[in-house]
Amino acid sequence: MLSDPRTKGIQMSQVHTLQMGRLVAAGSKNKLSEVIHALASLEALHIVDYDDSEEGFSLGTPGIKSEEVGRDLVRARAAKSVVNATTPSRPLKAEEIRSKLEGDLQREIEEALDLSSKITDLETAIGSLREQGDLLAELEPLGVDLDLLSGYESIVAFVGRVEDTSAAREASSSGLIIESKKQDGMVAVFLRNNDSKQAELLLESAGFQQTPVPSGSGSVSVLLSKIRTEMDEAIGEKTSLEGKLDSWSQSHGESLVCGLEVLERDHEILTAPVRVAVSDHAFVIDGWLEMRRSDEVERELKGSCLHIEIAPFEMEAGGGGHGHSDHHHDQQMPPISYQERSSSRPMELLTDAVGRPAYGRIDPTVFMLISYPLFFGMMLGDMAYGLATIALGSFLILRSGPNEMVMLGGKFLTYIGLGTLLFGYIYGEFAGFEFLPHIETKYKTAEECSYIWHQGYCYKDAYMLEKGDLPSWVSWMTALYPNDGRIHYVLEGPFGASLTYPFHRVTPVDDGGNLEHLILLTIYLGIIHIFIGLAIGFRDILLYGNGHGGFGFVCAFFEKGTWMLLLFGGFLFAYGYVGPGGTEMRNIGGAIAGTSVLMLMWTLYRYHGVPFPINVGLAPIEAVGMMPSVISYVRLFAVGAVGVKIAETANVNLFTKIDFGDPLIAVLLIIGWILGQIFALVLGLFSPNIHAARLHFVEWMRQYYDSSGEAFDPFGRKSKFVEGDY
Repeated sequence: MLSDPRTKGIQMSQVHTLQMGRLVAAGSKNKLSEVIHALASLEALHIVDYDDSEEGFSLGTPGIKSEEVGRDLVRARAAKSVVNATTPSRPLKAEEIRSKLEGDLQREIEEALDLSSKITDLETAIGSLREQGDLLAELEPLGVDLDLLSGYESIVAFVGRVEDTSAAREASSSGLIIESKKQDGMVAVFLRNNDSKQAELLLESAGFQQTPVPSGSGSVSVLLSKIRTEMDEAIGEKTSLEGKLDSWSQSHGESLVCGLEVLERDHEILTAPVRVAVSDHAFVIDGWLEMRRSDEVERELKGSCLHIEIAPFEMEAGGGGHGHSDHHHDQQMPPISYQERSSSRPMELLTDAVGRPAYGRIDPTVFMLISYPLFFGMMLGDMAYGLATIALGSFLILRSGPNEMVMLGGKFLTYIGLGTLLFGYIYGEFAGFEFLPHIETKYKTAEECSYIWHQGYCYKDAYMLEKGDLPSWVSWMTALYPNDGRIHYVLEGPFGASLTYPFHRVTPVDDGGNLEHLILLTIYLGIIHIFIGLAIGFRDILLYGNGHGGFGFVCAFFEKGTWMLLLFGGFLFAYGYVGPGGTEMRNIGGAIAGTSVLMLMWTLYRYHGVPFPINVGLAPIEAVGMMPSVISYVRLFAVGAVGVKIAETANVNLFTKIDFGDPLIAVLLIIGWILGQIFALVLGLFSPNIHAARLHFVEWMRQYYDSSGEAFDPFGRKSKFVEGDY
């Protein structure tokens, strides 16, 4: 059960969501409006809508001005949809906006809607004129008045385009044919009614396509000229009206945005009574609130309510803490409110993309503040692209104004940019150039060195010395490293893991790089990451249950401990089988993994209701599914390697061939190289994000995450562009 922080002073940690409580407040009906206004100002209560199920109570009625405000709101929203209204750079005063709403703003909104309506009518008219003009333009080369092309009783007129004019002439042998002066296949064939069927068959064989003949009379050229004149006038009038609408947006756009916010808030307050239970003389409001604000809410409502009850939410044992509503556990769960955060707040964008965690479960937001930039940086890992990503994020932050989503997005880009910059430094990469020397040995003589000898060092595939094609604006970066990058620090870890500095990720070990080391590290990182997810799931089931009625240590052990043993045993078996672990490690790992499969059979039967005969085949299949989850983390190597090669291709095939002896070719090569770098950067922003999100949302979160939490949505619209008393 969850304790009451008001009595024990407990501050929930950042890996938990805020503790919630249930409020029930009642009072005299004539105080309802006062209570609603107080709650709107507090922005603290997530109202539970009354379902009209209690005898003696019904839904409340909207405020007197709700219809008037509703009409104004509809017009303001319509105006917002047709103008390019900019948001204010700073919040405006509520008194100023209300004064405009009561003054000329409504008239200005009507003017904008009228301009939009006229533009729409003109667009329709222009479309109709353009269609008529296109038809007349097809008929004009025939040189026949419009009224002569149709309207006969004893004669059938075929007007259209043919692929074979000779077949059309044959069809008109008993009548009259007029051909286009442009010889573009346009014909008009006139035949007696009796000859029309045979001619129609011949025309079809000639690929005849009927052209509609519009109504009217007189010269087609004159009519076409008149239509073009009318269309030009309509286009000019439309352009003029669009200019007026743009001027309107510049003059009144900010007022419209702020007025819309005020109207939406007013409408929410005026219609709030329909969410509340009322009788002839009383009202009852029900809702959720954050327990940290319980004293504040109770203090504000005390003068208007006769009864206030706030009870901290207590989860039923085995309830699971999520939205499952089976016949065993139908406990209504509270909405989810995040902790107040600063640095990790942008990562809430990722959590909300999946869905908020169920109540009581671990909130992964803080974890992703570390792991997401880590994964992204491992994949992109280039200092130039890291700096570009940081610059883009900083630009969004500076231009965000009152738009919180843009600001959070800018901070998110800054975080992943910092991860990219860090790994770019470790990898020694800038804009696709690998500028650090590879492994060196200084204990050989020049005669003994079978690779490259330079200033007393024996280099193995020393990139910057052997190729000599690094630009000076890249090669100077070796000064950022000890001994100009001619160092090689190695930290040998367990199970063959090797961390080196610098880390040459795209070069095989035999050539002085660390490609194989990176592949191994990504697999180990996957094992650790998934194991952490399983451990979190173990904790959640231990405390809150699995959503099917089971809870406690035994349930958690079979639900998640089984998979943890499977992961551990599978790793030992694989390392003993393909690595230097040996037969003993392989046998121990195989025994652990086999035992965990047997435990999984029992888990499926006991906690998920799967018939045991089915489990015999299902459990091994699910167990094998753990292997691709771990191997999926190899994408941390593969995606990055592909990105490096794309940038390197632009460098080798374009940049290194720039020769200003031929200025035109040099300029073209520079443009091509810049476009290649932009492509690599854009791809680097999208592809690693997609794969980092997959590793978190699919491989990691599915080990423990329950996304059934409902977002906490307190009554009273949060102010974005208006400040002061609404």
